[in-house]
Amino acid sequence: MSEYETHVKPLYDRDGNLHGVLLSPEIWAKAGKKISEILDQAQGKTDSEIHQEPIEDWNMFKDYWDFKYPFNPKVTCKACGAETENWEEDNPRIFHLSNASLSGLLVFHCEKCGGTVRKKHFKDHICFEATTHTGESCEPECIYPE
Repeated sequence: MSEYETHVKPLYDRDGNLHGVLLSPEIWAKAGKKISEILDQAQGKTDSEIHQEPIEDWNMFKDYWDFKYPFNPKVTCKACGAETENWEEDNPRIFHLSNASLSGLLVFHCEKCGGTVRKKHFKDHICFEATTHTGESCEPECIYPE
């Protein structure tokens, strides 16, 4: 079996028709982001359809802000070092918002490395956590604003 056959397996139905392709976790970790982009393009999806952000939840989070420190829209990815002072104003976006809750949890997708960034707001501090696209956790950073 070749290296290719180890990582890419065509799946056929009982009549011999190609039904799909199974990729190994190793190949998906290396190429999944690019493959997803190609599949989105092949399906004719627009950028706004691909990155539908929960802006209403984000606005509600800001409207009900009750933490002891001023609101700060900065986002930092500990996996690759990508950073923005105000993710709302980025064009194109460096980070795409995937979740926002009144509890103080904001979750972003990092366009630079494909990782997940969690910005956790607590009453007296903020913690940035990141997970790489392969699932490895990065060292968290906590900030204690005045």
